[in-house]
Amino acid sequence: MNTEKSWKGHGAMLGANVMWGLMSPLAKLVMAGGIMVPLLVTDLRICGAMVLFWLFSFFQRRERVPLRDHAKLFAASLLAIVFNQGSFIFGVGLTSPVDASIITTSMPLLAMILAAIFLGEPITSRKVLGIIAGAAGALLLIFGGSHPVEAAPRGSNFILGDLLVLFAQLCYALYIVLFKNFVNRYSPVTIMKWMFTYSFICVLPFSLHNVVETEWSALPLRDIGALFFIVVGSTFLSYILVIVGQRLLRPTVAGMYNYVQPLVASIVAVCWGMDTFNLTKILSVVLIFGGVYLVTSSRSRADVEAAAAAAAGAQAETPAARQE
Repeated sequence: MNTEKSWKGHGAMLGANVMWGLMSPLAKLVMAGGIMVPLLVTDLRICGAMVLFWLFSFFQRRERVPLRDHAKLFAASLLAIVFNQGSFIFGVGLTSPVDASIITTSMPLLAMILAAIFLGEPITSRKVLGIIAGAAGALLLIFGGSHPVEAAPRGSNFILGDLLVLFAQLCYALYIVLFKNFVNRYSPVTIMKWMFTYSFICVLPFSLHNVVETEWSALPLRDIGALFFIVVGSTFLSYILVIVGQRLLRPTVAGMYNYVQPLVASIVAVCWGMDTFNLTKILSVVLIFGGVYLVTSSRSRADVEAAAAAAAGAQAETPAARQE
């Protein structure tokens, strides 16, 4: 892969995870008013992104998707959107936000293991060290902030909640590994319009009553603006960028950008006067981006195969040289 494509992939994944990091405090801001519940916010994200992707699809060349690929798009929508977002929301409702944040750091590790199983990507010491460094940086942000002590959620079940959050990370890791090659077949808009359509069909029966019962007129302008960014930026644009990054980067490298989300959320907290910028956060930044560099610079399957081919070629040339 040339350097230009590599930088494009890194920029895409960085942009997507920055917007996802911004979504967390904005979603909390919206739900703090008591009008919007988590499942309704998720439904709005899916519905709004679906409409936007369909609108944009009318301005590009129409791509015919055969039935067998629709089945794959449905499976991708379950892993990347329905199970990922749904399990995470219900899991956070049963466990503590700190526990959920800690468990989300497992996604790059899961992606590395799954990439080794399904794609034959080597697990190198540099890659493991990079994941550990990135996870350490994310955990420093989680524990190093000025977080208030939170009471256990009503009806909490910490074990089930933690398992649901872990399942959400597993689903997303499976998506970026299993569908890495599939996403090259169609444009990002075509892939996402169908994935969000299938996701909308799956989620609507569970959230329809919330849509009907919500007092939409009571939403303040601030919350409407936050919801607009969540739908357009943190869903529509970010999922396009994820497709670009998924095409151009190895799954483990793409997964490493998951650690950017708590960093962005921490920066927002500092800007809003909810936290302070200190040495811990500086160290966290160094660890996170140092980890990304280590994973990026580690050997890929293509590198291993190229080295093996070069070694085989050198061995084949040696006897010939001796005969001369």
